[in-house]
Amino acid sequence: MGKFFGTDGVRGVANTELTPELVYKLGRAGAYVLTKETHNVPKIIVGMDTRISGDMLESALIAGICSVGASAVSLGIVPTPAVAHLVREYNADAGVVISASHNPVEDNGIKFFNSKGFKLPDEIEEQIEDIMINSIDDIPRPIGVNVGSKIVENEAVDDYIRFLKSTAEVRFDKIKVAIDCANGATYKAAPIALHELGAEVCAIHREPDGTNINKDCGSTHIESLKKFVLETKSDVGIAFDGDGDRCLAVDENGEFVDGDQIMAICGLYLMEQGKLKNNTIVATVMSNLGLFIMGKQKGINIEKTKVGDRYVLEKMLENGDSLGGEQSGHIIFLEQNTTGDGILTAIHLLSIMKKTGKKLSELKNVMEILPQVLVNAVVDRNKKDDYLSNETIKAEIDRLEKKFEGQGRVLIRPSGTEPIVRVMLEGRNKEEITEEAKKLAELIEDLLK
Repeated sequence: MGKFFGTDGVRGVANTELTPELVYKLGRAGAYVLTKETHNVPKIIVGMDTRISGDMLESALIAGICSVGASAVSLGIVPTPAVAHLVREYNADAGVVISASHNPVEDNGIKFFNSKGFKLPDEIEEQIEDIMINSIDDIPRPIGVNVGSKIVENEAVDDYIRFLKSTAEVRFDKIKVAIDCANGATYKAAPIALHELGAEVCAIHREPDGTNINKDCGSTHIESLKKFVLETKSDVGIAFDGDGDRCLAVDENGEFVDGDQIMAICGLYLMEQGKLKNNTIVATVMSNLGLFIMGKQKGINIEKTKVGDRYVLEKMLENGDSLGGEQSGHIIFLEQNTTGDGILTAIHLLSIMKKTGKKLSELKNVMEILPQVLVNAVVDRNKKDDYLSNETIKAEIDRLEKKFEGQGRVLIRPSGTEPIVRVMLEGRNKEEITEEAKKLAELIEDLLK
């Protein structure tokens, strides 16, 4: 990847790594690249999550957008998938989200969408980076009436909710839903959308104060939702992340249901209804082996990509598939939205529960989860890829692959946004793979500090 863009936009610690100065340049270069072919006054919509740094970075971003003569439409706090949808509904030339998704509050990020609601391909990101590095001063600076302006759109959340409700084929009356909004961008849209579709909604972590996004809550901290489901005697629990593009679930017994299981439930139901394009689900190398076994048993083709929703989406677009996603709950229903959409995923899951009359605990048994252990090795940010060339690490990986051959697998993956190398082992014996994963992670940490 380039100097600024990672696997999911530009991220860093707000005000030190992701500074207002850098964000101004991003807004300026991004607006120029994405709207230079536009004949009328370009329009770029801007949304953000609930982080305290959002206002600061929005001001810088909008200043950069306006400096090239484009209009910036401020949507305020909205989920990432709302921007992906509304960029099309509002006939905008591009969309930008200020968010670091599931990361802690000190981080933030900038993520662009084109006029069709898709994240930018590598070549467009490279054009933006090239201008930022080499020719930012060469971009035209209109004056007078040609300078861009800021517009505040107060109906964005309502318009997004209206879209979400239009995707539901049934009402959710008599379903009690517990939701965890992660004190993030879904705190308004999720409870309202599900309530207006008839569900009885119990919500936690829906009081953002700028500092509590993702803090011991949401899809990365599922424990509180498990407890809440049991306390409220809910039929299902739904957990979102900070920017609302992920959805994980808890069944009525307080048991976790991950993204692989949600894809299996939705994929099998859609196939039975003749609505799963190509009878295919696009997953990643991190998906549990149980998903692939389920696919083989049920006649569903499971395509495999690199980790990252952008790679899932690329494969879906390439083959014309309609369902894909990640174990983390970032699931794409491409016929309805162009990125992972947590609330939309929840609507699909609740619809299947309603139509089949089955509890989530029964639906999730469509696939068996094989024990899978993920351990993070914290390393020097500049050495994340060095495990590929370090002979000691390579020798240990080779040993583990031979040990678990035919009974499991070993997957090593550097994070695209954090100074972390993820060590994943999968096999029949959880204690054994846990011990081996910890040993390998410790080795990587020691050698790549």
